Amino acid sequence: MSDEQDWNWDTPDDTDVQTGTDTSAASGGALSEMSLEDLQSSVAAVKSEVGKRIIGQHEVVERLLVCILCDGNALLESNPGLGKTTLVRALTEATDLQFSRIQNTPDLMPSDITGTEIIRETSDGREFVFERGPIFANVVLADEINRATPKTQAALLEAMQEKQVTAAGETYQLPKPFFVLATQNPIDQGGTYPLPEAQTDRFLMKILVTYPEFDEERTIVQQYAEGGTVPEVERVLPRKHLMAAQQLVRQVPIADDIRDRAIELVRKTRNDDAIEFGASPRASMALVLAAKARAFIHGRTHVSWEDVAEMAPPVIRHRIILDFRAEREGLTPDDAIQRLIE
Repeated sequence: MSDEQDWNWDTPDDTDVQTGTDTSAASGGALSEMSLEDLQSSVAAVKSEVGKRIIGQHEVVERLLVCILCDGNALLESNPGLGKTTLVRALTEATDLQFSRIQNTPDLMPSDITGTEIIRETSDGREFVFERGPIFANVVLADEINRATPKTQAALLEAMQEKQVTAAGETYQLPKPFFVLATQNPIDQGGTYPLPEAQTDRFLMKILVTYPEFDEERTIVQQYAEGGTVPEVERVLPRKHLMAAQQLVRQVPIADDIRDRAIELVRKTRNDDAIEFGASPRASMALVLAAKARAFIHGRTHVSWEDVAEMAPPVIRHRIILDFRAEREGLTPDDAIQRLIE
């Protein structure tokens, strides 16, 4: 496939977050005036705006942006106190998305997430009305997702994959765009419930948030502990432009040989001695799409092998299970993936 391609897109639907109604007519044909370069510049500006509030973590910010451009969900794993909630809030402010936070606890019920029917007094008497839960937002931060019971975690499955919620026999469409950004703590496993494989596979990426470098941590302390003001994050990528960028990402050309190498990389996870259970074809689709989004973020109009290699660990690490002998030798999923890449 050629690296050159005409970049055309249809104006995406603009759906009201609360009512689910289509408001695209009100926006007119403004999107058709946006060029590819303009959209790429706006996406790059998001990284700069988030960087005002989040010191360092450039790789994490980029991978979150990749997830959003792919219309996918992300699982962030890190120790407490590394600014995951602040990062997600800054990202939503820069992209003009509605933010909702769910604090997962063992006593959280599915209806606390999706919503429930309540009795409301009207002029015609009493009637049941569906009260929407926090899942009805553009970006849903499911904090410490593994502290919720499996029954409650299952309430997220339909939303994550089908972008809809079924409650009281009725199906409700979620706003566009819609993402679940979940967090979990890898060290404190007391009172937690491991995520089922079906749910982890619905996360486009598992992103590891690491400790900052010394200079970065010093800047954080100066900014937040010495009387400094919290920087304002400006909206640089409106919601309708983000949806246009999502459509363009899927059109980014990828050469046949690079696509085949990406597929073969995923297939090798099913036959590697160090891996007991390999990744599914969903991982192949996610890897190619994530590579396209990374190329888009970096201002290119085609996918390189570097894009595939960079996206492979976060896309595949949560979709494979190592053999017990590999774990005994101290091998990590990233080690196994890197070996296959090389």
